[in-house]
Amino acid sequence: MAVLSFDLSMRSQDACWNRARWEQLPDDGNRYEVIDGVLYMSASPSLFHQWIIREAFRMLVAQIDDLGLGTTFFAPVGLFMPGCDPVQPDLVVVRNEDRSILHDGHINGIPTVLVEVLSPSNPRYDLETKRKAYAKAGVPEYVIFRPATRNVMVCSQPDESLGDYGHTELIGSDGQIELATLPFLAHVADFFAGAPDTTL
Repeated sequence: MAVLSFDLSMRSQDACWNRARWEQLPDDGNRYEVIDGVLYMSASPSLFHQWIIREAFRMLVAQIDDLGLGTTFFAPVGLFMPGCDPVQPDLVVVRNEDRSILHDGHINGIPTVLVEVLSPSNPRYDLETKRKAYAKAGVPEYVIFRPATRNVMVCSQPDESLGDYGHTELIGSDGQIELATLPFLAHVADFFAGAPDTTL
């Protein structure tokens, strides 16, 4: 394993990982993901990271799950998509009409929305590696919370041939997140407000 950030994140030097090898990994509290055959490992996130996930989960459940529009899941959860074998986004939203992808204890297909909270140890992983992988897989919307700057990126219009999203919007702390794929609306500042510890 080659260290990307000595304390929080690592990746394999080879690209021969797959679902079968991933299933043999220990349940040791770390997050293991496989993108294009490369294994990535991330350690437990900070309290602030967890706070943002908690707030996002609460808001998604209130506006999506509670209205019978879909189901929101949080990591660790195995999500298997083309080129992502598996990944474990911080949050995954699956519309009710796509519930057939929920089987065998995992999510096996393309969900509607993926949410990641940017890690200070390796921001390129979420901003580049995962962004490209999610776009190539055809994920309709990818939301990236950026704790250091208290803003959010919303990526949409995946272009599988380019391996990227055709549209990216950066929303400041005084703005609102509005999803194109689901009826969700929230103030950006609300995801960060009230955290007991904002250490990144």
